[in-house]
Amino acid sequence: MDVVATLDAPCAPSDLFPWIDDLARYPEWLDIVPRSVPVEGKEGDAGPSWSVDLRGRLGPFARAKRLRMVRTASDGEHHACFERREHDERNHSTWVLDAEISPVPAGSRLTMRLHYGGRLWMPVLDRLLADEIERSRPRLLACVAR
Repeated sequence: MDVVATLDAPCAPSDLFPWIDDLARYPEWLDIVPRSVPVEGKEGDAGPSWSVDLRGRLGPFARAKRLRMVRTASDGEHHACFERREHDERNHSTWVLDAEISPVPAGSRLTMRLHYGGRLWMPVLDRLLADEIERSRPRLLACVAR
C-alpha cells in the first residue's frame, strides 16, 4: 500500500526540513506517532535510528505498532528517507517513509510517501492516514512557525 500526501507551507524549505528529517520531532505534530526516540545504531545502518510507536483508532478498530526506523537517505536540505530495519532475525513488513521538500513561489511543498508492505493494518490504514494527514497539517505549520 502506498499513501502520498502533500502540504504547501508558507516558509523556506530550510525551516520545514528539520521537522521532517528527525523522527524524534514527529510526536510534536503527528498524533499517530505518540513516541519516537533515538536508539543505538546497528552494524549496517545507513544513518541514525529511532524506535517509533504508531497508534491509531478508527471506530472500533485500534492498532499499535513499534518499529525500528533508520534514516537511509538525507541530503540535509530537501530529502529524507526512513526505512524499517529490525535486528531480531524475524521477517517484518516493509515500511518506507520518503519525504521531499521543494521550493514553490509561496514557500515550500512537502511531499511524503509512505509505503507499507504488510496486511495487518490494511482495513483501517488508508482511512486512518487520510484523517491524520488532514489533522497534522496545521500542527506541523504551527511547529514550524514557533
